[in-house]
Amino acid sequence: MSRRLKAALSSEHGKRTYVRTLFATIADRYDLITRLLSYGRDRAWKQRLVEMSGAATSTRALDLACGTGDIAFRLADRGATVVGLDVTERMIRLARAKRKSSSGPEFIVGDMMQLPFAAGAFECVTTGYGIRNVPRIEPAISEIYRVLKPGGLLLSLDFNKPRNAVVRAFYLGYLTCVGAVVGMVLHHDPDTYRYIPESIRRYPGAGGVATMLAAAGFTDSRVLPVLGGLMAINIARKPGLLS
Repeated sequence: MSRRLKAALSSEHGKRTYVRTLFATIADRYDLITRLLSYGRDRAWKQRLVEMSGAATSTRALDLACGTGDIAFRLADRGATVVGLDVTERMIRLARAKRKSSSGPEFIVGDMMQLPFAAGAFECVTTGYGIRNVPRIEPAISEIYRVLKPGGLLLSLDFNKPRNAVVRAFYLGYLTCVGAVVGMVLHHDPDTYRYIPESIRRYPGAGGVATMLAAAGFTDSRVLPVLGGLMAINIARKPGLLS
């Protein structure tokens, strides 16, 4: 890891600035990169998350860190009323360009740590690769809890942090090497995708996130391993009954 990347991720302000710049840089190649790094499995993982959401025509759903809209469009295909939110304006423009009708998802620019919605506005909140990238996880979890209705469901897909030290070292080493090559080829900067393994090193992993969700008041907090535990889906529910 370069000194520049290490310095950028050493503080909340530094990470916020770095992540916003990074995703603005990679937005136009974001879909390609997620497919490449997942060997084409990314779509299946997101579809699995959406199926687990139980979203239907009566569901109002919020997709955070929506990127170009993969999860949001899948939720809408199930009949849900969907809002996709991302901090990167270019991502939102690309997502809006994919809409085929006015009845598709609404896409807005916004911050996961300061959601522009009323309390209890959604039955379901989803995010793909979102929680790991916020400057601080706790405020984002608190905001998700606030905007969910009682009984509402959170589902989060992300890279995991393997507990086994050998597996973790191999996994992060692989991502570092591949990320450096892809970053140099596409952006002439090896740090561009080295950010992914470095963010994983600083991430509590799916188990840690589950603990944080429970501490924030969520119930039924559990982890579904994906790809042998290298990826994971966190699932948790806000206590209460949906109205």
